[in-house]
Amino acid sequence: MADFVGALDQGTTSTRFMVFDHGGNEVARHQLEHEQILPRAGWVEHNPTEIWERTRAVIQTTLNRAGLGHADLAAFGITNQRETTLVWDRRTGRPFYNAIVWQDTRTDRIAAALERDGRGETIRHRAGLPPATYFSGGKIQWILENVDGVRAAAERGDAVFGNIDTWVLWNLTGGTDGGVHVTDPTNASRTMLMDLETLDWDEELLSFFGVPRAMLPEIKPSSAPEPYGVTRPDVLGGEVPLSGILGDQQAATVGQVCFAPGEAKNTYGTGNFLLLNTGEELVRSQAGMLTTVCYKFGEDAPVYALEGSIAVTGSAVQWLRDQLGIISGAAQSEALARQVDDNGGVYFVPAFSGLFAPYWRSDARGAIVGLSRYNTNAHLARATLESICYQSRDVVEAMRTDSGVDLDVLKVDGGVTANELCMQLQADILGVPVSRPVVAETTALGAAYAAGLATGFWTTTDELRSNWNQDKRWDPTWTDRQRRDGYANWKKAVERTYGWVDVH
Repeated sequence: MADFVGALDQGTTSTRFMVFDHGGNEVARHQLEHEQILPRAGWVEHNPTEIWERTRAVIQTTLNRAGLGHADLAAFGITNQRETTLVWDRRTGRPFYNAIVWQDTRTDRIAAALERDGRGETIRHRAGLPPATYFSGGKIQWILENVDGVRAAAERGDAVFGNIDTWVLWNLTGGTDGGVHVTDPTNASRTMLMDLETLDWDEELLSFFGVPRAMLPEIKPSSAPEPYGVTRPDVLGGEVPLSGILGDQQAATVGQVCFAPGEAKNTYGTGNFLLLNTGEELVRSQAGMLTTVCYKFGEDAPVYALEGSIAVTGSAVQWLRDQLGIISGAAQSEALARQVDDNGGVYFVPAFSGLFAPYWRSDARGAIVGLSRYNTNAHLARATLESICYQSRDVVEAMRTDSGVDLDVLKVDGGVTANELCMQLQADILGVPVSRPVVAETTALGAAYAAGLATGFWTTTDELRSNWNQDKRWDPTWTDRQRRDGYANWKKAVERTYGWVDVH
């Protein structure tokens, strides 16, 4: 019997393939970055062909290094950056345009028009989402309206849409030679096109964006006992069942074994994403959260979540490195920030793509406030780390309003959790303990769990719970007054970002 499960984690800045054993332990991995294409202010794109080439490379390198073959894998799962949108020709396999990334703001006028004429309320109720540049529907509409030949190709049935999970799966299962055009409810629920109750594409929502239904993938369970397909032999050397798909934040929720209502996790990546499991109850947010599908395993009822999506957290640290040049690597941000005892009165609101949850202000832009001659790059580094934590607190406060749940502990994962000062600041700013698991790459692990549950490699979610172990815990050290005053100043700083760009 095969001893391992493979998981592809296609993220915003890189693609990795990881192999896990039955205990949920990492056996092997390889990771490659891809280009961030920034054609103009507010536009963010990826090259889909480059992403597919990186996908092939990381799979083959991982298996070769570990001395493994297709026969060693019981299942294959996919997790992906959500909302990132591409349209390609099913006959040739060629994309009609670059993938438009979730951070991209070019669709702000589309979102504003939906809000203005009242269609936004229908989208909120049916899809659980506010009209925003973040989601896929407006991006598909933009491609249909602005790229020559796509509308006609879509009407013919040749132009097809997918988020990155669908693109990768289509290529893994054969591409132009029988590739499977499928997604799962966690990704479909991020398009503004799916009804949260039926888990199917909604005709009225499709009409809002002018999207032909024939473009859309079939929606299948996140953990599929009947696999979506099998890997083509030239990628893994043989056939492995593709049986799990989860959008990256839902995958991290599964990897953190948040299977009970009230359990929550926060993933620190390019952005931050805090998900609270609400069970089979569909909680409609009144406080700026997103209602989303957490997962759907086989024939079981879907499990829902409230999500707080924050656009810029880890990428703010990258900005310090790449645009300002005040650090040479992400790890150096911690050492620089430790040179000072506090932020020196500086607050940094990194609203580079507007503000996501709980504000949903596409007219906001980044601001650094409170500067004096006293301040140094160390204060800016610390303010950057604090911005990650304050944005997370904004989301926790909104979730409490919606759900009535007070967090006892916040489970954390993702790259920024390696920054111990940031995690201590998170505990201080929230006033609750922060807990990091032994396996920090819970996104890939969640995709592996979904795939492995489908094939019987793991039998129950209780079995997965027994795999979870704490690596480190941070307890709050700030006084209530420090916490209250710091948050009040943060809220003032956020208000200073409003109305910076005109959205009509």
